[in-house]
Amino acid sequence: MIPGVSSRRRFSDLSEQEILALAISSEEDDARIYRSYAEMLRTDFPDSAAVFDGMAEEEDGHRKSLIELHKARFGDVIPLIRREHVAGFYARRPVWLIENLGIERIRAEAEAMERDAEAFYLKAAQRTSDADTRKLLGTLAAAEAGHQDRAGELQDEHLDEEARDAEERTAKRQFVLTWVQPGLAGLMDGSVSTLAPIFATAFATQDTWTTFLVGLAASVGAGISMGFTEAASDDGELSGRGSPMKRGFASGIMTTVGGLGHALPYLIPDFWTATIIAIIVVFVELWAIAWIQNKYMETPFFRAAFQVVLGGALVFAAGVLIGSG
Repeated sequence: MIPGVSSRRRFSDLSEQEILALAISSEEDDARIYRSYAEMLRTDFPDSAAVFDGMAEEEDGHRKSLIELHKARFGDVIPLIRREHVAGFYARRPVWLIENLGIERIRAEAEAMERDAEAFYLKAAQRTSDADTRKLLGTLAAAEAGHQDRAGELQDEHLDEEARDAEERTAKRQFVLTWVQPGLAGLMDGSVSTLAPIFATAFATQDTWTTFLVGLAASVGAGISMGFTEAASDDGELSGRGSPMKRGFASGIMTTVGGLGHALPYLIPDFWTATIIAIIVVFVELWAIAWIQNKYMETPFFRAAFQVVLGGALVFAAGVLIGSG
């Protein structure tokens, strides 16, 4: 123990029985995490869910072997010791932090879980002078390395090329529906709808600070409106578009960003310098929208460019004409 610093045990202070108990609880936790991943993926990614089911079974098998070893060496009573009780022991991220990050991120997290466990046991084995403890830690490291090999076998078994392609298409579709589509709608609204009030104010007052304030208000107001509208319009249950909160944030933030892009140049005191830079920013924004439509929405690039640039030009012209009048 380290008085006044931490209530956690140092690994070097653990007995062989406690190390074995720690390994048992860790295997149990990892099996529970893999089952949670499987349940999260079962609806949209059944083949990957089967992989995690198999990995959970592997963890259960290792845990049972470790329990049998503990019974043989120390008896039936297993000390209660978990990862959080040991200083410096590798930690697992909460499942709720991973579940929203996509299937590839979940797969990567599972691989990292096995690598972390193997690396920890290998380093711990190098630091102990007790032969039995070194043997035990080496056995645990080999078991974790075996988990990685078994994970690859399970992926080969359940995830053939066709299944992986199908899951990648599903993941891409979910990403587009949840993030890209509402974000693109917000970016278009913020970039185009704020053109008229910003440039009307600019040419009417030729006051850069007033123009910036109007642009800031228009951008933030539009962002809040678009965010709430997106979140309230569809709960995602029937449409499969994902969490309304995620879509609301994507739409609201991108709307604000789209408007602020050509409002920020008016922080420059010189009117014409600020206006020229703002026009350049508008040009870049509109072509970026066309590129996103082409890449993620599969809209032909020139058609997307014509629609977006023409619409933006008309709104821009309306703002300039109203402001100049």
